[in-house]
Amino acid sequence: MENYKKARTVEQPCPCPFPDLPSDTPEVRVKDGSKIRNLMRFALNRMEEKTASADHPGPQEGSEVSVGSGENLCRQIMFTGVGQSVAKAITCVEIMKRRVHGLHQHTKLVYRTVQEVWEALEPEAGLDSLTVSRNVPSIWVLLSRNSLDKNQPGYQAPGSFDALWAQALKEEAATLKHGQRRKRGGTGSGRTEGAGRGKGRPGGPRKPLGHASGGQD
Repeated sequence: MENYKKARTVEQPCPCPFPDLPSDTPEVRVKDGSKIRNLMRFALNRMEEKTASADHPGPQEGSEVSVGSGENLCRQIMFTGVGQSVAKAITCVEIMKRRVHGLHQHTKLVYRTVQEVWEALEPEAGLDSLTVSRNVPSIWVLLSRNSLDKNQPGYQAPGSFDALWAQALKEEAATLKHGQRRKRGGTGSGRTEGAGRGKGRPGGPRKPLGHASGGQD
């Protein structure tokens, strides 16, 4: 492929994995270059009823996003991410669940087809353009104030993430505490060993100066 350059990338349409989803459900498409701050401002504007404050500032200059009101609040919202943006989409979902409590969650993992179009660096060489199709992982997360089917795979009840966060924090604290104990033990033994070596050098036997030369005379 040294004679080609990537011209563009085209994501093939993928059907929504959530059946019977209302057509007016907002979708937050997370891209590689998307800023989480802007994504969350849009999502919270549709799901959270709150007046502008320091914690939830109003729209910046040039932005069309306004603070949500009771009239345009949605009951459901969907986050999607493809390829490298999957991790960023999950981060947005976790932030959303911490800001808006009582949300039910459905998560679907599917593969999405992405076509890469490669063009020849030197068209006069007679090389044709190439189209490469790849299947990349994609995530679809539906957050809803209404109850969802608990029997569906990928369902997560409201508040269950609190227990996961508490367990993760507990394990992290235990790991840090164990690491500090090992560090203290290693530092103490190192000092003792170093001190012994330091004392042994000046106090040890030394050859008298001129001993070797005296033997030669």
